[in-house]
Amino acid sequence: MAKFELKLPKMGESVAEATITNWLKNVGDTIAMDEAVLEIATDKVDSEVPSEVSGVLVEQLFGKDDVVKVGQTIAIIETEGGSTSFEKSSVTSSAVEMPIAVAEVAKTVEVAKETVTPADFSPDYSGSDKFFSPLVKNIAKEEGVSVAELENISGSGKDGRVTKEDILNFVKNRTSQPVVAQTVTPVAQPTTPTVHPTTQAVPVSVNGGDEIVEMDRMRKLISGYMVASVQTSAHVQSFIEVDVTNIVKWRDKVKGAFEKREGEKLTFTPIMMEAVAKALKDFPGMNISVDGDYIIKKKNINLGMAAALPNGNLIVPVIKNADQLNLVGMAKAVNDLGNRAKAGKLKPDDTQGGTYTVTNVGTFGSVFGTPIINQPQVGILALGAIRKVPAVIETPEGDFIGIRQKMFLSHSYDHRVVDGALGGSFVKRVAEYLEAFDVNREY
Repeated sequence: MAKFELKLPKMGESVAEATITNWLKNVGDTIAMDEAVLEIATDKVDSEVPSEVSGVLVEQLFGKDDVVKVGQTIAIIETEGGSTSFEKSSVTSSAVEMPIAVAEVAKTVEVAKETVTPADFSPDYSGSDKFFSPLVKNIAKEEGVSVAELENISGSGKDGRVTKEDILNFVKNRTSQPVVAQTVTPVAQPTTPTVHPTTQAVPVSVNGGDEIVEMDRMRKLISGYMVASVQTSAHVQSFIEVDVTNIVKWRDKVKGAFEKREGEKLTFTPIMMEAVAKALKDFPGMNISVDGDYIIKKKNINLGMAAALPNGNLIVPVIKNADQLNLVGMAKAVNDLGNRAKAGKLKPDDTQGGTYTVTNVGTFGSVFGTPIINQPQVGILALGAIRKVPAVIETPEGDFIGIRQKMFLSHSYDHRVVDGALGGSFVKRVAEYLEAFDVNREY
């Protein structure tokens, strides 16, 4: 019999530890390869740890609520055959990263360290009925957050758990209020009654027939990101109609041969992404981000691709260095990210580093939309549905009415740093690239 060390895998560059929230297998249980052994939680990702081998769980090295470092051995699995020495898990701190279910769209909020905390402030958070990760408790202690205050923070994590972003936002909002200096006089006995935290009341259906369902963790995160984006950026939109008849004809002509040769389906998305990447090279002022009063000009063009998941939630995987890909490379990247997004197999790095985002609202039949900017980017382009419409066609012999394939491009941009001239010129350039598509090109 051989023994296998199951280690905590790497979950992203900024994640160094995780908290065990639940053991899915007990000592003595049989485990199949790739079967989940335990559930973990970080301040960014809630996930499961699968087994790399088949065997029997013989030892759990950590318990529920314990904090484990990336690369640490968390369990021992006994397998049949091989030597009796411990086999090292292939999932180490430098190994394949864990799948995630949600894109990381928002960066960590930096909190000013201006609040003076009493030196003897040492609240006992362990007495609370709510679960708090060690990182959250450490931040709370450093910032002088009491147990009652911590318990009243509305958590956006799994099962309402308070995340690092939740506690940082609480501290930021609290420290933004004017501070009034007070003289503290020690007293022998407290003269005020103990204040117990209040719990949020669950909404009740008025007529008894409505179903009330709490948002899942991912929807809570998306909700927070969308509200924060609208509150941060001055959104403005530009719209333009594009004649994509040549693109439709060319795709219909080559898609069969393309799939046969490349093993990939050719959709309209990579063609659109190619045009957007070209336009971003022409207008680098759209390939920026904002950090306070500073503008960060991005060197690489990394296109975010908003994708709807089967459960109705949204995730934004990123095509890195999109301007360096030909159409075949773009199609492979689009299909790979799209398929892994639907299967919930994206890695943290797949959703990071985006500099501009494209969303295809036409997939659901929408003619155009007004998308919300993916912070801290400054623009997002919505692709509308392609429709057959009557159009005026200009020829040397005169104008006439014909049937053309057209679509709308909807460009939302941040008016704090992008004026109408730049925002409008950019989307016009995308349209020009699409309308000038060469029907005789090789893919």
